[in-house]
Order: sequence, then C-alpha cells, then structure tokens
Amino acid sequence: MHRPRLRELGIIIGNYPPGPHNAITDVPGVWVGHKTLIHDEPRIARTGVTVVLPRQGDIWTDNAFAGYFSFNGTGEMTGMHWLAESGMLGSSIALTNTNQVGTAHAALVTYARERRIVPLWTLPVVAETWDGWLNDIDAFHVTQEHVIEALESAAPGPVAEGNVGGGTGMICHDFKGGIGTASRVVTCLSGAFTVGVLVQANHGDRRNLRVAGVPVGEALDYSHTPNPWTDKTDVPSSIIIIVATDAPLIPTQCQRLAKRATLGMGRVGGMGFNGSGDLFLAFATGNHIPAGSQAPYELKMLPLQHLNVFFEAAAEATEEAILNALTAAETTTGYKGRTVHALPLDALQRVMAKYRA
Repeated sequence: MHRPRLRELGIIIGNYPPGPHNAITDVPGVWVGHKTLIHDEPRIARTGVTVVLPRQGDIWTDNAFAGYFSFNGTGEMTGMHWLAESGMLGSSIALTNTNQVGTAHAALVTYARERRIVPLWTLPVVAETWDGWLNDIDAFHVTQEHVIEALESAAPGPVAEGNVGGGTGMICHDFKGGIGTASRVVTCLSGAFTVGVLVQANHGDRRNLRVAGVPVGEALDYSHTPNPWTDKTDVPSSIIIIVATDAPLIPTQCQRLAKRATLGMGRVGGMGFNGSGDLFLAFATGNHIPAGSQAPYELKMLPLQHLNVFFEAAAEATEEAILNALTAAETTTGYKGRTVHALPLDALQRVMAKYRA
C-alpha cells in the first residue's frame, strides 16, 4: 500500500527547493539499493540491508572527500578511523542491523576483491541500528549474498522508503520508522549544487516528536496510538544519517556538514539519548581522487563563507528525510507478535491543520 511522502500531505519543510526526486539520488552519481527480508519461517525476519553507492559504484577507485560526526556513540560505523585519518571515502556504504555489521563488512570486502576493484585492501563503511524488537535479530538473517543483491540492485531515481532494506524493522519516535530520504538544491557564488540525505531512523521518544515545529507527539500520545514498548526505560535506539553533495568540499568541510545533520534530527525531536547511536557521515563528489595516483591531485575548495546554504540545506533535508521515513512506514507485526503502528496520516493532517489555524 502506497503511503504518501510528507510533501504529498501538503507539509513543506524549510526554505530551499528539493531536487527532482527529493532524494539523496538527486546528487549526480549517487545510487541506492535495498534488500528486504520479511518472513516468519524458520524464524521471524523483519530486517535487511540498504546500500549507498557514490559515483555509481566507482567510489572504490575514485575516492571522495568525507567527514563524520558522532552525536551519541552507542552504535557502530566501520572505517571511521581511516576516514578521519585520510579524509577520504573509498567504498560503498551499507546500512543494516546491529548484529550483522560483520556480515555486511565481509560482503563489501568480498565484492571489491572478487571484482578486483581494489588493489590490496579496503576498509568499507558499514553502519547499524538495532531492529531486535520486531526482528529475531539473533537469527542472523542477512547473508553476504543479500548485501551483494542490494549492491547489484542499486540505481538512481526515486528511493523506496519506510519498511525497506536496513529500515525494515526500525522504530522512530515510537511509530514505525525506517529508511527516509530528501534533498535540497542550493545556490551560492560558487554555483548551484545539490545536498542529499538518507537516514535509517530508529530513534526518538513519542512526546518529543515535532513536524514542522508542531508538537505532533503530544497530540498523538499513547492514548491515541499505542506504545510499542512494554518497557521504555532505556530501549536501544539509533539513527544513521548519510549526507551527500556534488560540491567540491574538502574533508574538514564535510565534517562540518555532517555535524549539521544534528540540527535536522533535533528539529524532529531527536535528543541523542544514552542508548542512541547517532552517527553521521558526509561525503562530497566535487573532487576526483583516483586511488593509487602517482601524481598530485588538482583539487577545488569552496570558500568558507559559501557554506552557510549547505549547512541549512543539510539540516532541512535531514528533518524531511526522517519525516519521510515516518510517513512511508507501515504498521508492522513481527517477533513475538509485537506490533508497531505507523504514524496515522489522517490524524497528522488534522493536528497540522489545527496549528495552522
């Protein structure tokens, strides 16, 4: 069943226009693929993997400058020590559940080595959030073959959201969450560029949920839509945010861009709770960095005073990507018969209309 995205509900976030698909794939050359696993036998699966391929997958041999930010570190994103050291992203990115980081990591290494697209070694990027409330996470459903299927299915254009790929079993602000994406087109004195965001949203508390500043979580409390948790004392929760741009940013600028995703998360009501792994990565494809080059690179860098529009765009696109994950996700029943309800869109529109009036 198709559930509308935020803008289809007449709710507009921010000041900058989106790209043609309002997705991270609006950044030229960025592709996304999913592998979704939903079955009840032999054990219950509500999980999967999502991959982001910069440069149409050529990122392995044509690296991109990148930076990352840990808002709260109860989570995992592999390859960050080398990324911090080198300032470069040299692999596709995989998002999956907490227990299967190793599987996805091995799959990316296998994929690159078998195709001989890396010379000797690679430290790929894999990030996770915990889906063990709806998914029998200890069954280790995701295989290396599933990750490679996601890689081979990756494509430009519209991106499936909600209960797909790595977001299949995720929960956001006590509603069904998952994968969401959005983009912004910005113009500065250096030219016109795109900022795209993809999130795997599995974080937040109901009472803090805001939509365009409106306290929706207070209006749609547990008396309206049931609390999915039997014990909400310290439920593991996390969000992974991937920010992409085609601007020629250098690593320190990418790191600054990654930090601004925190503002978008905060606008929706994310607080970075103790048990939340809130890990953000930003990469920029405006410079080409051929792996193993024996000659100096010819690089560009935007002036620092041109970055404000990128910071604002990253916050806006992150906010909308999280909300797109919520509007797209569907009510799900999974492990041990637990049910997590989707954000009720008719009720959302009534609340928004009340505050607009």
